Amino acid sequence: MNILFAASEAVPYAASGGLADVVGSLPKAISAKGHSCAVVIPLYRAVPRELREDMQLITNITVDVSWRKQYCGIFYAERDGISYYFIDNEYYFDRDGLYGFYDDCERFVFFDRAVLEMLKYIAFQPDIISCNDWQTALIPVYYRLYYKYQQGYGRIKTAFTIHNIEYQGKYGREVLDELMGIPSYNSGILEYDGYINMLKGALESADKIITVSPTYAGELLDPWYGAGLDRILRTKTDKLKGILNGIDMDTFDPGKDPLIYSHFSKDDISGKADCKAELIKELDLDPGDEPIIGIVTRFVRHKGIDLIRSVFEEIVKSGMKFAVLGSGERIYEEFFIEMGRRYPGKVSVTVGFIPELSRKIYAGVDMFLMPSSSEPCGLAQMIAMRYGAAPIVRETGGLKDTVRDNGGVNGNGFTFRTINADDMLDAVRRAKRDYENKPRWEALVKRAMSCDYSWSASADEYVRTFQELMTE
Repeated sequence: MNILFAASEAVPYAASGGLADVVGSLPKAISAKGHSCAVVIPLYRAVPRELREDMQLITNITVDVSWRKQYCGIFYAERDGISYYFIDNEYYFDRDGLYGFYDDCERFVFFDRAVLEMLKYIAFQPDIISCNDWQTALIPVYYRLYYKYQQGYGRIKTAFTIHNIEYQGKYGREVLDELMGIPSYNSGILEYDGYINMLKGALESADKIITVSPTYAGELLDPWYGAGLDRILRTKTDKLKGILNGIDMDTFDPGKDPLIYSHFSKDDISGKADCKAELIKELDLDPGDEPIIGIVTRFVRHKGIDLIRSVFEEIVKSGMKFAVLGSGERIYEEFFIEMGRRYPGKVSVTVGFIPELSRKIYAGVDMFLMPSSSEPCGLAQMIAMRYGAAPIVRETGGLKDTVRDNGGVNGNGFTFRTINADDMLDAVRRAKRDYENKPRWEALVKRAMSCDYSWSASADEYVRTFQELMTE
């Protein structure tokens, strides 16, 4: 199969979050299975100069944005066996930052139309176009309305992956004619609850809808998680599927990670004790064998920070220490800063995001707390397990799919079900009890480190899904 991944960002060219990591990793994993993969993203100002030097201009064309005709440059580069295409328009993409502009709707209307126009001029002819999040949601819509019956386009199938349903691309009805160039008699594809909803258009038009974990796929049918689109998704269950994201097992490898204090593996975990001892020194925590809980996250409500606030001091007073790294809403930043002041030697708080420190925390802590109220997939719990830190998570989304409670057989962490601080506290207490049983704890750490959350496993599932789609 030939698979084209269309996205608004991809490592190493431009990144603002987890989407870039997925688009940077998944095509390589699928390519390793014997399939041809390509990626197309906008050519942002943020693309590093040294990477631009490897790009070649294929051609330039004009792209319709409703009644406008806009310049579009098409650039090409190859990296790690993957073909990368870049859509160039300085007016839309030569800016500081990737998103958050007044004309984001117009920018990605242009990009989505340009992706489909690009196919006439490049050597790569896809069997599947895999679209990701609202920024590429119009590709299935435009394909269905304008391209499906054009010469050379008829055999293409479209898949759309929801990485976080909270972000939908909602705009007023005026954008339908003014920007999208879609006639009013087709407005039902995109109109929803009085708005033009780009994500809804993709749900209506794509041949397959994918989410980033099996549990999240089921949760999206519930009004609590569906962000208003659950009513639509309940009519699309025949084409909805959850596939768990993976992590780069080479990048996150405690056996050779250059950012951590000492190397270790599931066969010899002795180096983890060295990592803990050095982390204690670097963060100015009190020496001793008490368990350290790590928190590396954005300080926002859906990450479960309110649960942590409710019982934080109780956990500290029970004989546990914290290594906290993150940033976000001011109320949460101020809370953690105050806890660091109130409990010196017990609580270390670093506001911001420092990749090197995050890796040291994963390697040096005993437990990793992630009590999200919703989590489409989550990567931090997988990274924590890779580094021998037992995750303590709420059973939601990808957290439920990856963490099994140690109260049963073959557990790799600790879980709780409800959005309730006392239930979270009970999971923390159970983790502490198991930590004090050294043989039981060592077995848990080794089980966690043995889990395979590689992209290879995810790629197998994507390949199966795409192959089924091609036969429909």
